[in-house]
Amino acid sequence: MSAKAWIIDGYVDEPACLGVPPYISPYIRTVAGVFLDKEIPVTYHTIDEIKKNPGLLIEAGTVDYIVIIAGMTVPGKYLGGTPATWQEIEQLGSALNGPHTFLGGPVLFGAGKSGGKTAVKKENFHVDTHLIGSPAGALSRWFSGNTPSATFDYHIEDPWSVKGASIITQHPCYPHVMCEIETARGCSREVTGGCAFCTEPFYGKPQYREQKGIVAEVAALSSSGAIHFRIGRQPDILAWQAGSGEFPKPKPDLIEKLFSAIRIAAPSLKTLHIDNVNPGTIARHQELAYEGLLAIVRHHTPGDVAAFGLETADPAVIEANNLKATPDMVFEAIRIVNEAGNIRNDGIPELLPGLNFIAGLAGETSRTYELNREFLEKILQSEYLIRRVNIRQLMPFEGTKAFSLNELPVNEKSFHTFKEWTRKQFDLPMLRKVFPEQTILKSVVIEEEGEISFGRQMGSYPILVGIPMSIPKGSVIDTVVISHGMRSLTALPYPVLINTLPHKALKWIPGLSKKGIVKILANRPFQTIPAFEKATGLTFPPGFIDLTVP
Repeated sequence: MSAKAWIIDGYVDEPACLGVPPYISPYIRTVAGVFLDKEIPVTYHTIDEIKKNPGLLIEAGTVDYIVIIAGMTVPGKYLGGTPATWQEIEQLGSALNGPHTFLGGPVLFGAGKSGGKTAVKKENFHVDTHLIGSPAGALSRWFSGNTPSATFDYHIEDPWSVKGASIITQHPCYPHVMCEIETARGCSREVTGGCAFCTEPFYGKPQYREQKGIVAEVAALSSSGAIHFRIGRQPDILAWQAGSGEFPKPKPDLIEKLFSAIRIAAPSLKTLHIDNVNPGTIARHQELAYEGLLAIVRHHTPGDVAAFGLETADPAVIEANNLKATPDMVFEAIRIVNEAGNIRNDGIPELLPGLNFIAGLAGETSRTYELNREFLEKILQSEYLIRRVNIRQLMPFEGTKAFSLNELPVNEKSFHTFKEWTRKQFDLPMLRKVFPEQTILKSVVIEEEGEISFGRQMGSYPILVGIPMSIPKGSVIDTVVISHGMRSLTALPYPVLINTLPHKALKWIPGLSKKGIVKILANRPFQTIPAFEKATGLTFPPGFIDLTVP
């Protein structure tokens, strides 16, 4: 009887890799490729599927091999899934007595419940084998009778990424699954130790993946039905193939060729976004970075975000933690990204910066939060747009400088005051600029159904959209922005089906009074737009109102 394998996705979130639904990480696909290369059928399940249906463990107990991939080194809040805790991994390991169990991913660096607490490096997860380094490479070595430890090597792993691409069809979000694509691993600033808190230097000096390997994987994913891609598994997309040095010079011609080739390899793609961009790279090589950003904008899809690791606007904290850029440099990078990407396409900006702050870094004082606020106020006073601000507390890992040098626990009053100010005084007015009322958001995927249904577009850091009516989970709809929250939008399905819109949703129509709602309910169905306008006294742009009656 032939062997069988399972992959259980406990999800990963690293500085340069995301694998929480709707994302699927490269680790999953290369591990699947190892099994398929050995002609071992492989089944994929997420940790959330296991928790919702514990009976799956009975089926899992009948297979020969189970690989668990997990690990958060930059914990966040997630709508699409809940990453596996180390306790849940232990429970899985203990429950699965029949198969040979493996564990791989950043969980082996350490595990923590949340920011603000030190990650604990565990030696025993009650699994049979730890896959050290590259999970796929280590698994392959184990099958060959060698020590299950391997460094990442694209020449070895690229064929696995192609062979394992079909695993995405088993993802519960399929076809609305975001494929995280790897272009590089390791940090160029590893030569100086890197940022004090970051785990990316654990992977060593940068290894840049060749274009042919990237494009072959994208083509294989596209053949398996993938239409959403994020070129996100790297610390700085502008440094791809840029050579050595702490801040290598971007090569915009190579970036142009890469993104153009991806478009050709996946002609049906709906999303092509990026993630991390080092603001220090942009500030130090402004013209080359600008050209590289323009190359991305020419080939990506709108709504993209270049995530900046600002971390802090306090010069003392920057120096103490060997951070990548000063506030002035980050502001310059914000300007340059806005010049390249603040162009509206389908109603939304092409490419905007995002900002990350970390609380609890060495050298932090109450003054740090004042400087952070002043930096955000400077942005508000400019014409530049920011897509989102992420504020989290440090979770230090053994092996980083921040493990022993930090300011944990944070000053709770200073931290929460800054966070609340940012949400109310920065995020809200910025969202109104980025997504003005009556902005059309296309292809919103509904993730939660209820009296208020919640959905997001596919992409990097998509805005949460609340729709005040029940819409089936998995539906894909166009919406129109009606109002703004601090980190979310309220929208209605677009065009607005005025003759069938539920009573509770009618009140969200801009400018519609209670009296107007009564008139709509009394006069529906409207046969013409002028009849609707006469009844309500409202006028909307062409296409806003739809009189269709099922």
